Parts: sequence; structure tokens; C-alpha cells
Amino acid sequence: MPIDPLRGAPPPRETQAKLHKAAEDFTAVALNEMLKPIFDTSDTSDGQFGGGAGERAFRPMMVNEIAKQMARNGGLGIAEPVYQQMLRLQEGRR
Repeated sequence: MPIDPLRGAPPPRETQAKLHKAAEDFTAVALNEMLKPIFDTSDTSDGQFGGGAGERAFRPMMVNEIAKQMARNGGLGIAEPVYQQMLRLQEGRR
């Protein structure tokens, strides 16, 4: 990231990496909340090929991992704007 004379030096790379991770995690949480109702309304755990109580117990973890994978692959496209806003807040600008 180049130095902008109006903003000063960018934060260290370690800080930038943490901000990127936080923005990706935020996207994963948003996706998780969107996916929950889909999996809750299509409960087939007690069906002929369902996994019963075990499937119901592990479903939230599966949905969470699906959301994380989606976030790592671009997700909703909100990670970059969230990152930019966090970067501005880190620099003390709004």
C-alpha cells in the first residue's frame, strides 16, 4: 500500500492481515446467519437416509464451515468494504 501524504503511512502488514481476517470472519458470520434458516427448514435428519440426532447435533458446525468456505471464496462481496472501513478507523479517519 503506497504512502498517501494526507493519511500518512499505512498500518503495518501484520495489522493489515488481521484486518483482512476480521473482515472475512465478519462475512462468514453474516453468511452463517443467512444459511441457518435454509438448513433449518430442510431438516431431513429423521428421514430414511437421515442421520438422526447426530446429524441434528453437527448441522450447526457444518453450516458454519460452509459459511467460512464461502467467505474465503468471495462470499457476499462485503469483506473488502468492511476491511476499508476498518482501515480508516485504524488510521483515525471516518
